[in-house]
Amino acid sequence: MWHDIISFKKMDGYILELEFDNGRRGIVDLASYASRGGVFSRFTDKSYFDAVDLNRELGVLCWPGGVDIAPETIYEAAMVAECSESYDPEIK
Repeated sequence: MWHDIISFKKMDGYILELEFDNGRRGIVDLASYASRGGVFSRFTDKSYFDAVDLNRELGVLCWPGGVDIAPETIYEAAMVAECSESYDPEIK
């Protein structure tokens, strides 16, 4: 299951703060995408990565040339990051 991205904010490096249509927020670091190859090899050019935009009709992040990341992938990454940031090993 995925949710549309309704807004985003660029942070340092390859980090984006996202807001989803269900009211949840999350942070994703997409730096590792540059090493995935294929269309994502363009991310090695930081100015290309910084051209990220939101396709509001589809609720996905997109880049010039038709590059995008599946919304379910982004949502899962943001929620995993949210969980790991709030994880407290002292809580039992």
